[in-house]
Amino acid sequence: MGDYVASFEEIRLTDAGRAGGKGANLGEMVGADLPVPPGFVILRSTYESAVVEGPHGAEIDALHAAALHSAAADDDAERTRLDQHCARMRELVHDTPIDHAIQDAIVGAYHQLGERVRVAVRSSAVGEDSADASFAGMNLSRTNVQGDEQLLDALRQCWASLFTPRVLTYRARRGMDRRPEMAVVVQQMVTVRCAGVAFTADPTTGRRDRIVIDAARGQGEVVVSGAVEPDTYIFTADGPTLIESRRGAQSFAIMAGEDGDRRVDLPEDVAHRPVLSTAEATAVARLALEVQRHYGRPQDVEWAFDEHRLWLVQSRPITTLPDESPTPVPEAAAGAVVLQGLPAAPGRARGKVRILRAPAEGSTLRDGEILVAPMTNPDWLPTISRAAALVTDSGGRTCHAAIVARELGIPCVVGARTATSTLHDGQRVVVDARAGRILADSSPEQTGTGATTAAPAVAPIPASEATGTKIYVNLALPEIAERVADSDVDGVGLLRAETLLTRALSGRHPRAVIAAGDENAFVTDLAESLQRIAVAFAPRPVVYRATDLRSNEFRTLTGGAGFEPTERNPMIGYRGCYRYVHEPDVFRLELAALARVRDYTPNLHLMIPFVRTRWELAACLELVDASPLGRDRTLRRWIMAEVPSVVHWLPEYVRLGIDGVSIGSNDLTQLVLGVDRDSEECAELFDESDPAVLDAIERIVTSARELGITSSLCGQAPSARPEFAEQLVAAGITSISVTPDAVSRTRRAVAAAERRLLLDGCLRRADTPR
Repeated sequence: MGDYVASFEEIRLTDAGRAGGKGANLGEMVGADLPVPPGFVILRSTYESAVVEGPHGAEIDALHAAALHSAAADDDAERTRLDQHCARMRELVHDTPIDHAIQDAIVGAYHQLGERVRVAVRSSAVGEDSADASFAGMNLSRTNVQGDEQLLDALRQCWASLFTPRVLTYRARRGMDRRPEMAVVVQQMVTVRCAGVAFTADPTTGRRDRIVIDAARGQGEVVVSGAVEPDTYIFTADGPTLIESRRGAQSFAIMAGEDGDRRVDLPEDVAHRPVLSTAEATAVARLALEVQRHYGRPQDVEWAFDEHRLWLVQSRPITTLPDESPTPVPEAAAGAVVLQGLPAAPGRARGKVRILRAPAEGSTLRDGEILVAPMTNPDWLPTISRAAALVTDSGGRTCHAAIVARELGIPCVVGARTATSTLHDGQRVVVDARAGRILADSSPEQTGTGATTAAPAVAPIPASEATGTKIYVNLALPEIAERVADSDVDGVGLLRAETLLTRALSGRHPRAVIAAGDENAFVTDLAESLQRIAVAFAPRPVVYRATDLRSNEFRTLTGGAGFEPTERNPMIGYRGCYRYVHEPDVFRLELAALARVRDYTPNLHLMIPFVRTRWELAACLELVDASPLGRDRTLRRWIMAEVPSVVHWLPEYVRLGIDGVSIGSNDLTQLVLGVDRDSEECAELFDESDPAVLDAIERIVTSARELGITSSLCGQAPSARPEFAEQLVAAGITSISVTPDAVSRTRRAVAAAERRLLLDGCLRRADTPR
């Protein structure tokens, strides 16, 4: 693997840090002998050399921090500022020179594919196409690119697409505030006859025994962008056997032309024929299952047929699957069916219709309204994120915007065909997105009130699944608090401070805020966000983890370079508890915001991250005692268990007044195994299930139980691995905190573990001689 480019054959899944998610997945599939068109990856290091370390790198970083703040806001002025920041960053990227060594490496790899071959140039941002965030359709892809100069121009366009309003909004909504970085995939084009997407689990019902295929004529762009309503084929996973098909509506296709992509209108007789024969659809289903077997989890697969064979274009994990056994929607809750479409993102909402024709009209959408649009595409993201539900004329349930709607937890119906003409502004409707229906709102209590209710992100589970172990959620944004609070959760086990903090700071460094005399405004803004979350969950506990940005992340805030040290390894450097002790004036501002909220609702508690020694915790708790919180004896004081020294020091921490401990499995794993969790070279060593890590977790939980304090774990492993859940429950853990979409799975896994332990106890007593 060179400094700037690497062929697919040189890349595997563990190279995601340098090749991005898309590039790593393509290399992994090539290594598994799956039918992938040839290509190479322009590595992340190329972006770093050209852009980050280039003449405009510092200005881009500063603008990015300010843009994230604007993206997280909901007012028109901030959205205007976001557009301005993004336009300037893209301009700077396009103005960045690419030196000769980089150009030679890229052009050389391109020529190895053949002379002037047509290629697709596709973004592969670090974190994109991962298990946590799809970035579906967010960053740029260019198809049918031909020639050296066109390739380099497409590369710059991909890099610049990191800085569009839709990407920054997506990152802000998910609490992703690190500097974005990008690798770029260059892949030889095949002459596409038809293409589409296959999901190896039903994305709307969560059924893992179903395969959903969307197909359209020409290039698959029209499927993933939502530009057309594709043909849909549903298979059982065993066989696979076709059990349902639905004809779509496609009047045009995108084909390769002499000068790039061209739009081709389809004759009516062609448009009404099925896109795939049963044999072809079955071949796609089999190939998708083969990909799933290789990865060991449900996959979102892009495929294409040329005149001779079936190709794999991409695969990524399905980022969000709903619970397989949702609570039924009562039929009496709404009136007659007005429209029928395709279920795209589960949930249920009622409200007034707002018909919009273009993303630029998004500012007219009011909170709680149902967004109705001609089609879905990622440019709508800032507007979609504020809607109670989304209904579109076009698109299929595997299109990019439907994926994003599922990630945001917003009910979505696509392919309703006449939604923008049948419905009208102000009309009250109920969107039953699990069934793909739009119904008249006939509830007496809703008529004329303008009230809107949205379905919870996670459907409540049956009472029989009640658990003694508390199931909490991890949260970062106040916008989703009410929706998540309506689900079957026992509170918030980890409220991340970082996004709330950077918003309240308006993208500035805390010391810059203090120097400007804006402390009161900062405390007010932070308290407002905290109060919205605490009130939504009251009286259930909300545990706020104080700021744990590292010095390299603080440097990206406006003015940060003047206040932050330059550390070689910030991951184990100036952060967490130690930082509070050395910068008490900044820490006191956070404590003041917490105290203000607790005066209103006392269910908000404090968690101190990255505690390494007894003396620094003692000094930190003295700061808490000296703040307005110090007079509040009902405040619960937690620590994060991320540093292995907690195994030794926990009894002393309890004597200092700690009430609870929450295990941060990512940091604990890296420090137990001595592996930087962000390391590209050592990624295969990072394993949360390593016996040494599991032993440390068990010792922390056991010690907490013996000391009489609560213990928790923040992570997804208990929802995916029943044996891990059983180990935690057996050790005596009091709570587990997961992302909202994993609540039901975790509750079931924990309930099964509790029953197993009760049964084993009964059997042991029965076997004991009397």
